[in-house]
Amino acid sequence: MVKLRSLSATTKAVLQALAVTVLWSSSWVLIKLGLTTLPALTFAGLRYTVAFLLLLPLLLPRKRRAELNALTRRDWGLLALLGLVYYTLTQGSQFLGLNYLPANTLSLMLTLSGISIALAGRVFLGERLSALQWAGVLVSIAGALVYFGDFAGLSTIGLSFGVLALAANTAGAVLGRAINRTAAISPLLVTVVSMGVGSLVLLAAGVASEPFPQLSSGDLLIILWLAAVNTALAFTLWNLTLRTLSAAQSSMINNTMLIQIAVLAWIFLGERLSWLQIAGLLVAALGAALVQASPRRIVEAELAG
Repeated sequence: MVKLRSLSATTKAVLQALAVTVLWSSSWVLIKLGLTTLPALTFAGLRYTVAFLLLLPLLLPRKRRAELNALTRRDWGLLALLGLVYYTLTQGSQFLGLNYLPANTLSLMLTLSGISIALAGRVFLGERLSALQWAGVLVSIAGALVYFGDFAGLSTIGLSFGVLALAANTAGAVLGRAINRTAAISPLLVTVVSMGVGSLVLLAAGVASEPFPQLSSGDLLIILWLAAVNTALAFTLWNLTLRTLSAAQSSMINNTMLIQIAVLAWIFLGERLSWLQIAGLLVAALGAALVQASPRRIVEAELAG
């Protein structure tokens, strides 16, 4: 058995990021179940606001308060912007998209962010991909298209929310990478501050535009699980991995959710897979593996720069 200490920093980050995607994949099933009784924006706002409140006590120790006080006006602005983009816009539009589209369709649209994030990372962060890794991006997208087919007959409103989620996810991924790769602000602080801003704005938008629901015990259980485990814990771990992994690498690891969501939907929602869909999943998985073929060169280049 390989000891954890013997693994490279990149390998540890990859394994940690994969564990986070398993939690996030299970969120899609829980969100689809919750949307049967909960309005989308309020549901999303409650999830992330509760997660923010759970994380807030972690800032009480003197060391954390000192870090908080040391934030500059520019730091606050960047973290607030990250919260608005990564939580208010990305998560809000994702919940709304799931309200109008099948989970698999929206998952496909977000998978396309692999290309947009890679291009944005190249332009704004100077992160280079090798030819093999570019091939991995394209192979993964091709597999996703084979699996999910076309968009005929789908909700125009749902597709619009999907496009917004795609754009916001791309911007959030690049902005989050830019903030985290300097290691100037701790992952915990990045998560709590950005989530606090984004979640409160998201909840306010939901309360202002939707009737507040009567929460059943099942609704409360879903919200609390999503908030404590799939959000508070998972987003902190994800921000930690961004110190090692590039924006494109993180995006392709995130794209393994394509397979995970399909499997979970088959098990818990009864969504069956055709042989063509299975083939598409395998091609997408191959693409995700190719993009990890030479991560060390990228990481070393970043450290040298």
